Amino acid sequence: MSQDDLASDRPPAVPPAAPAPAARPAPAPAPRRGGALALALLLALLALGLAGYVGWRQWQQMQGSASDNLDQRVGHLEDTLGTLGDERNSLRQRLGDAEQVNRSLREELLGQSERLRNLEDAVAKLSEKSLSGHDAMLLDETETLLRMGQQRYQLFHDAQGAAAAYGLADQALAAVNDGAFSGVRQSIAAEREALQQSLPRTRAIDTLQQLRGAMETLPLRREDTASANTDTGAWARIRHALGSVVNVQRDNGAPLAVADARFARELAALDLAQAQAALLAADIDGAHAAIARAQASLAARFDTADPAVAHVQAQLASLAGALKPATPVQLGAALAELRNLRAVHALQAVDATPARAASAGHRP
Repeated sequence: MSQDDLASDRPPAVPPAAPAPAARPAPAPAPRRGGALALALLLALLALGLAGYVGWRQWQQMQGSASDNLDQRVGHLEDTLGTLGDERNSLRQRLGDAEQVNRSLREELLGQSERLRNLEDAVAKLSEKSLSGHDAMLLDETETLLRMGQQRYQLFHDAQGAAAAYGLADQALAAVNDGAFSGVRQSIAAEREALQQSLPRTRAIDTLQQLRGAMETLPLRREDTASANTDTGAWARIRHALGSVVNVQRDNGAPLAVADARFARELAALDLAQAQAALLAADIDGAHAAIARAQASLAARFDTADPAVAHVQAQLASLAGALKPATPVQLGAALAELRNLRAVHALQAVDATPARAASAGHRP
């Protein structure tokens, strides 16, 4: 309710009465108490009614303004709810479209996963075949080298050649990708070490071969000087006198000195060859006997004062002292272990093939 309405509803104001002119004092009549009380009561009732009316109008105005504000807010909320409903519908539609796209992408992803799984299986099979072929080739090479070293040692007692074959077998086995063959490498190393311990006999054979070649250049002992120095009696003078009259020599197409030198060198070389053959046959006693015959031949027929002859004698003495009976090396443990492991792996591969096929058949 505005202030104008309140002013219009109020009763007109009564102007204050002008002051009466001064008159003569008259005797005041007795006041009427009942009329003044009624008038005051009436005025109070009128004021009370006016106040109630004003309050009721203000309450009406407040209710109207509140109702208008509430209607405006409700309208605004309805508009907002309508907008939210539209947005929700559009969002639901977008979610539906996204779900369809996600479903199609999921199907494509599952297809790609299946293709990738098949590709991985194919690559795994291919790599397995290549690795198995590579490993099989290396294992075949290792087995061949081990068998070769074993036969060389058993047939020719060639410890050096057998040790070299075992070294090549260890290198070939080291290139295998399967770690299950590490134990075989340990066995190969043990047998190779045992072969290397018997290598002095092989070096002795090589030394004897060099000494056989050196026999062609060793100087022989001079027989005339030796006899002159050792025999100076009457019989020597008589033999010298008869030798000037009668000269006896061999008639074999060669001078006596040349034939004796060739025969001495061939005998010494033959003794050294017999020592070599005894060492190849692992006959240490026969080798010692042949070296002793060669030493005796050098002492009897060659010039022991010559440095070359002395060097050969020193080498023969060193060989005779170094050659000792050696325990034969037992080979074949590494080869047997390798063959057993290969057989076990072959059985495992045969057992794993049906299981792999079954798992591939049950794969979704």
